[in-house]
Amino acid sequence: MAKEEYRQAQTLEEAWLNFEPDLPLHPDPETGQPHPFYVRRPDDPADRLRRILLRPYREPPKLFFSGHRGSGKSTELARIAADPEVCSRFFPIHFSIRSEADINNLDYRDVLLIIASQLYRQYHQRGGKLDKKLLKEIDRWKGRVEESVQTTLTGPLGDVELDTRLDGFFAQVGAKIRLEPRTRHEIRQVLERDITGLISLMNSIATEIYVKDREKRPPLVLIDDLDKPDLDVARGIFYGHREIMLQPAFPIVYTVSSPLFYGPEFYAIRDRAVFLPNIKLITHADGERNEEGLNTLTEAIRRRMAPLLITPEAQDIAAEMSGGVFRELMRLLRTAVDRALENGREQVEEPDVWAAAAEIRGEYRRILTRQQRHLLARIQRTHQLDDPPEAAPLLQLLAMLEYANDEPWYDVHPCLKDWLEKQEDGPAE
Repeated sequence: MAKEEYRQAQTLEEAWLNFEPDLPLHPDPETGQPHPFYVRRPDDPADRLRRILLRPYREPPKLFFSGHRGSGKSTELARIAADPEVCSRFFPIHFSIRSEADINNLDYRDVLLIIASQLYRQYHQRGGKLDKKLLKEIDRWKGRVEESVQTTLTGPLGDVELDTRLDGFFAQVGAKIRLEPRTRHEIRQVLERDITGLISLMNSIATEIYVKDREKRPPLVLIDDLDKPDLDVARGIFYGHREIMLQPAFPIVYTVSSPLFYGPEFYAIRDRAVFLPNIKLITHADGERNEEGLNTLTEAIRRRMAPLLITPEAQDIAAEMSGGVFRELMRLLRTAVDRALENGREQVEEPDVWAAAAEIRGEYRRILTRQQRHLLARIQRTHQLDDPPEAAPLLQLLAMLEYANDEPWYDVHPCLKDWLEKQEDGPAE
């Protein structure tokens, strides 16, 4: 399969493709160079995560990497996984939980099993060979799992080498916990009876990777998309089973959703949390434009589309209406490009962006309750958060956004501001 090329669009049809909201901006796997659409953020806040990982430690760190949905966590995590200094210190195991499990029905046991699977499979697929004694230990554990699960997990593999059979087992188990609810339930019951055995197996694999690696690098597990499950599922994993999730004897970075930080349970992980803030577009004190933040977003637009395809005014409006959230910027511009094409124009103009903003506003109007609208109106006036648990769903929806100076402050999604001002004193439409 040919390597896909990403280049600045010269037509609106090409631009529509470039503004895919969920396009992952991974570095080039061969050269390590940044993705052509990647723009470095002001002050590079994700560098704090990198610095923490590279510091000496007595206990392997477990870190919780958070930020608003669409703020760029996946992009920054991929950068860290490919960072030369990180790779010289660790053996990175980077994966998305969304491709390995059903994020709408996720359990702490699923996460731990998938970590074990990825440790084994990625090391094996990169040419690593575990000691035969450990392979037999994993095979015995595999046998215990298969004995207790009614559905067949592995078919006949003939004389295939043991390490390849185990690779196939882990791949098949992952597919079944993602796609087969009954098998998923059975596997969870097996793991519940011996969760320490699974963790011990993970630790043995991690130790073997370290011992066998020429540079003596321990594995560093970086799990993307763990911020996607709903809040109750996340609480069950990271608060209900916090001690178990901290037990593996190797470094792990868990991505978590920002609403998880706004409950009374947050104290349990606050000393391990790294937050990726939104791009700041105005100063909190006086509401002046933050030119550095706006320039970051306009540069993200320029990398995806030639300047002749959008008027400067439309570009500025799109940056401001995004609220400093990269994914919202992509969503606004993809809709605006579509509007321009529908109207037979060769460039995006102001009405196209305003129409895109109205479409986003319409989505919120259909789902926000009267109480939520009143809370948003108060946040819009004060920029303060008086009731964090009540605000958590608004953060998950991106109706409310957090920014950081020395201390955090809050605002509403820019597409909602005029509407909230009109609705604040009377009944909502």
